[in-house]
Amino acid sequence: MKKKGLLITASAMLFMAAMGTTVLTDCGMAAGNDAKGGRTVVKQTAGRTALGDFAPKFAELNDDVLFGEVWSRTDKLPLKMRSVITVTALVSKGITDSSLKYHLESARKNGVTRTEMAEMLTHVAFYAGWPNAWAAFRMAKEVYAGDGGQEAHGGFFGMGEPNTAYARYFTGRSYLKPLTDAKKTVGIYNVTFEPGCRNNWHVHHAKTGGGQILVCVDGEGWYQEAGKSAQSLKPGDVVTIPAGVKHWHGAKAGSWFSHLAVECPGTETSNEWLEPVTDAEYGKLGQ
Repeated sequence: MKKKGLLITASAMLFMAAMGTTVLTDCGMAAGNDAKGGRTVVKQTAGRTALGDFAPKFAELNDDVLFGEVWSRTDKLPLKMRSVITVTALVSKGITDSSLKYHLESARKNGVTRTEMAEMLTHVAFYAGWPNAWAAFRMAKEVYAGDGGQEAHGGFFGMGEPNTAYARYFTGRSYLKPLTDAKKTVGIYNVTFEPGCRNNWHVHHAKTGGGQILVCVDGEGWYQEAGKSAQSLKPGDVVTIPAGVKHWHGAKAGSWFSHLAVECPGTETSNEWLEPVTDAEYGKLGQ
């Protein structure tokens, strides 16, 4: 890769990955998709903060190239896989300081579950060495201490399967787990959003009744109606959405988010999907 005449080698990228900096996005510490579609724009400032005066070129390469370009190429490789690769590289190099802890925490945020991390480090141990794996396991146990061996996302009801049927109406990846048979009773679904994921603006139409109820069960997210300020959501919050109201909802930039979506009975009900929530709109919300 070339940047202003400089050749950035793979070994240089690996060295910078080991520096243990903080991943930020356009809105500070955030994750959102750019206008090109499907890419999570990662903005980094830790290099300039720590080394801007002493080594400005290194700080530029760390912030703008490694994170601003390489980590942001999520249309080619998702953040979860990039976290897996980075943790594997650090453990293989025997780097088990605060930089590894940071990337373990990032891996957890990017969807690597406790079970997956344990299996990954077990596998890596045969190639990177038993002592390196032992050191990594000690740190991983701290990072995943609260997960109790279960999947890290989706809350009590579980994350479900990739929401491929409605993917075109979402920015980022979402997951869907039906809890009832909507053909027989009220439709209830557990919807899980990865960090930065949100659905498009949309409206639930109905001649009578209709609308939707959201019951927040895990993580933190946003709900916003057109013309109103966004509402921060946490587990236990309930949102009643009347029919005919333009709105959107999704995860905060730095958190996974799950809510139950309850379809309210009505006559002549339908959903109208509208424009995406832009990065500019979403970026103003922060964490």
